[in-house]
Amino acid sequence: MNTEAGNLEHIRRYLRALEAGEVGDRLAPFFTENAMQVEFPNRLNPSGQESDLSHILERSIQGEGMLSSQRYQVRTEIAQGNRVAVEANWVGVLAIPLGGLPAGFEMKAHFAMFFEMDQGRIASQHNYDCFEPWPVSADDS
Repeated sequence: MNTEAGNLEHIRRYLRALEAGEVGDRLAPFFTENAMQVEFPNRLNPSGQESDLSHILERSIQGEGMLSSQRYQVRTEIAQGNRVAVEANWVGVLAIPLGGLPAGFEMKAHFAMFFEMDQGRIASQHNYDCFEPWPVSADDS
């Protein structure tokens, strides 16, 4: 398997792991030890956020139990050298009430994710998350 095909497969496995609810140390093998993740401002995280590997894993543990399920429908994926870009539709079903949204609510978003790979693992991830509107009465702003 060439580098680009291997990198695409790694990202597919990563998204499947997220769908399966993997958190913490179970996600660590997807990343390099010096990995950085940048989440650009969005409705759930208005200030955006930068995370190193320990923070990525910590955030995944903190989020465990918030969703009863999540799924990614990849619309477009492309690899060029050590770069991978993915456009995906995401649906997350809340396991608990969140900011006025009831448990069972389906949150929907359109994600653009850009990865830099190093020896087949994620060295950096940039997320541009665009959430679909939800009921105004449920808005926590």
